[in-house]
Amino acid sequence: MDLATLKALKPREYADAADGYRRTSEMANAARDRIASRTVVTMRNALEGKAATAAVDQLTELARNFHYIQTECGLIGSALDAFAYETEAAKRTLDAALADARAAGLTVRADGSVSYPPDGEKGKDGKVPDGGTATGLTDDTASAVGRQAANLDPNPKARVAQDCADRIATALRQATEADAKWAPKLRALKADDDLTVSDRDWADTAADTRGVRAAGREYLDSLPQPPEQGGPRANAEWWKGLTPDEQAAWTAMRPNTVGNLDGLPATVRDEANRTVLAGARGSAQVEYDTWLRQHPEPPRYTDKINPRTGAPMRGVKVSNTAWETWERDRKEARAPLDGMEAIQRRFDASGREVSGTGASGTEKMPEAYLLGFSTKGDGRAIIANGNPDTADHQAVYVPGTTAELGKIEGDINRAVSIWNAADSKAGGSVSTITWLGYDAPDAVDTDAPFEHYAYDGAPAFNRFLDGLDASHAGDAEPHRTVIGHSYGTTLVGAAAQTGHLSADDVVFAGSPGVKVSNADEMDVPKGHVWNEEAEGDVVPDIGRYGHGGDGFIIPSDPAFGAQQMATDTDGHSGYWDDGSTSLLNQARVVAGRSDEVELVPEQLPEELTRAK
Repeated sequence: MDLATLKALKPREYADAADGYRRTSEMANAARDRIASRTVVTMRNALEGKAATAAVDQLTELARNFHYIQTECGLIGSALDAFAYETEAAKRTLDAALADARAAGLTVRADGSVSYPPDGEKGKDGKVPDGGTATGLTDDTASAVGRQAANLDPNPKARVAQDCADRIATALRQATEADAKWAPKLRALKADDDLTVSDRDWADTAADTRGVRAAGREYLDSLPQPPEQGGPRANAEWWKGLTPDEQAAWTAMRPNTVGNLDGLPATVRDEANRTVLAGARGSAQVEYDTWLRQHPEPPRYTDKINPRTGAPMRGVKVSNTAWETWERDRKEARAPLDGMEAIQRRFDASGREVSGTGASGTEKMPEAYLLGFSTKGDGRAIIANGNPDTADHQAVYVPGTTAELGKIEGDINRAVSIWNAADSKAGGSVSTITWLGYDAPDAVDTDAPFEHYAYDGAPAFNRFLDGLDASHAGDAEPHRTVIGHSYGTTLVGAAAQTGHLSADDVVFAGSPGVKVSNADEMDVPKGHVWNEEAEGDVVPDIGRYGHGGDGFIIPSDPAFGAQQMATDTDGHSGYWDDGSTSLLNQARVVAGRSDEVELVPEQLPEELTRAK
């Protein structure tokens, strides 16, 4: 970056190019939405056969390709904006130095040095001080030496020339550094020369995002920052105060931040988190493929050895322990990818109608929104069925022990079942949310007895509920139900105990205890705490000694004061079985039809029972 190049540079042209890429990104996003949310849904529900299935598969892939275009063009736009920002600062420094040089009658040479003419009064020797040339210095020590020399020069213009030369050198250095930093970053934002967006392409996109984010830190720091304190409502106000270009920059360069900020609109969080998911999924697939290459599968069975002769027994096979170890390690290596693929399947199923137990004999898969995602630790995933920002009824389901990203599919399906059962009864729109926003205990026997998982996760849960309040766009406040299962109920209780639980109803299923002793401590109106304990569910009685309130009281105990809902399922995990009373009662609460909930009959004294 020499003087002539910087003088001719027009940073505004790069900003204009950034606008063009952002418009392309927006068009790709609109195309993806039309294909995935309209065309594919219509075809899937109206057509059958191999040709229709093939067409849907191809259109689904096309929608993902548009998502790739959206993501990459968004990154390019932000990179160009950051380059324009940095070079504009250098250009301002240069222009100011050139203007000062002209005003002082100095000459700026092609190499950036500044010449000054003879000037000043005659010295003791009777001569006018000679002119000279100042070379710009950017190192602090060198600049100090240069300025000292200029100050000693009897020509007063020497000092002005040295200052101008230093500023020109600084501007050239800043512009050169910006050019050297951003040129390779922009070259990296280039698709390969085929028509397939592969897992490796998405993995590269994740790397591209990290690269642009690191290089653009100065630019991003110049934008309004998310509030460090203030909670979801402050987050919402911050987002609303950004310009569209600033919002685009944050979404492109920091999608993980935008996607996990409580209080932001569901559509915004979903867009950001889908980008993070796509990159993480591509990276996970590449890593898993590498693992498979590095760990060849051993034979599943080996010949049984005759203990007397030590020779293989012909035709007799036994399980190979080496294969069993390999298979266990393989499943562990693939677990995060399993969870991400489950989320993607949920996206792909949006709008689908399947035979089920709904009022019309079919079940629907409403539009899905990814409100939180991370692969750190056991992973995080928050998936909504239906837009919570516009829903009249919201339900937030909190899973319990062993819940993690790799096993998220079952918990996603439970929230879908609640949506279908509640949607057929609600007078308004419904959104149900799977909230895996905490590290759940990994095992029932070794981890579930500890309470720190609940208390560690409780603040995040309360912030999420407050975020639903901040982002809701309906005319009236939504009716919100919190549903906890197993250790998830313990977290819900801890959230109420240590903060404010922003809910209208609370439903516990298979609760081992909620840390408090009475339903009145759950921050909801009296009579709006509900409990289900199915036949054969041993968790409540076992868990009471670790998570019960005073006197080891749990929600299943009459002393707790919860409304005991009737169940017709067995064991600890059947509360969401299709068509069950257990599920139907939860749906009635979610839909605001609590007067229709079927309760457990009061236990009559033994003598009256015999007489009856």
